[in-house]
Amino acid sequence: MPERVAAMVADIQHLVRCESPSDDLEAVARSADAVAAMGARLLGTAPERIVLDGCTHLRWRFGEGSKVLLLGHHDTVWPLSTIDSHPADVVDGRLRGPGSFDMKAGLVIAFHALAALPRLDGVTLLITGDEEPGSQTSRGLIEEEARRCAAALVLEAAGPGGALKTARKGVSRYEIRVRGRAAHAGLEPEQGVNATIELSHQIQAVADLADPARGTTVTPTRTRAGTTSNTVPAHASFTVDVRARTAAEQHRTHEAILGLTPRIDGAAVTVHGGINRPPLAPESSAALFARAARIAERLGIRPLQEMAVGGASDGNFTAGVGTPTLDGLGAVGGGAHADDEHVVVGELPDRARLLSALVAELLEEEEPTPPSPRAGKAAVR
Repeated sequence: MPERVAAMVADIQHLVRCESPSDDLEAVARSADAVAAMGARLLGTAPERIVLDGCTHLRWRFGEGSKVLLLGHHDTVWPLSTIDSHPADVVDGRLRGPGSFDMKAGLVIAFHALAALPRLDGVTLLITGDEEPGSQTSRGLIEEEARRCAAALVLEAAGPGGALKTARKGVSRYEIRVRGRAAHAGLEPEQGVNATIELSHQIQAVADLADPARGTTVTPTRTRAGTTSNTVPAHASFTVDVRARTAAEQHRTHEAILGLTPRIDGAAVTVHGGINRPPLAPESSAALFARAARIAERLGIRPLQEMAVGGASDGNFTAGVGTPTLDGLGAVGGGAHADDEHVVVGELPDRARLLSALVAELLEEEEPTPPSPRAGKAAVR
């Protein structure tokens, strides 16, 4: 294994073995220590530690001004001790382990890409600790940094074949609660107001808001209802996941969900939640993708592909405040959030070379250049 690849693999393994489930703030803090030490070693300076509601985020700012924001996260979805059953091994050219693909390899790619540059003035590197559950504490920080910069580069994992992610759906999340009235199911059910039946009406009303032709999905997910098998349920609830390609569709579904009304006399319906992430529209990424594609061609890297995805990232926030954003610049691999999570080791050097050259070009100009004709487009997922 060439020396540079071996160094990147060792760094990824080190971060993967320092587990960091989002809901364990002590584990996230330990992970932040490991990430900070690695960044200090490779970049020559320690980061600023930002602790918000107990969650640890890291920020490096180089120079006086800000031109380019590199964005990643060090938390994962995996509980502590997963490393025991999913070790950070390299097998058949694949580095495995919890959080390897999503997205600790992306952090290592960023560190090595920046370390290769002769100067970093104008770069901000922000690594957050709560992306997986929705960036509740870091959203304001991300948006603040994005507004300072001319471009945001997101180190989330690549799509199949290394495709960059040039569009992401916006995300809205809701909990809909129903209140009825309890009664004995055998003696006098007519005295009750059945919250489960009202819940079924609301679930269907919400599901009907989906518009597949526009790419809008509205998915009822977890449901809860009732207390005992012989009691008319007085309370019920369900959660809803909404994904929309456009802000207009996101707002349409939002207003409709807020306007839900009960169908059964005596029932009450309340809605909690709302829009979590705005869409990352293709026009936010067009110029940056065109630039990256030209760089890849110049460096002899295989032609870049682009794709739109239903999943969201912190790139939705940077695009939402108007900052041109390119996502999916992290590792090539697969299995995010799954038992077969892995990184393709042989792709690591080219991902670092691409990122390094892209940052270098952006530092030379105030704004990304206008888009040129776009490269091949992968299937929408």
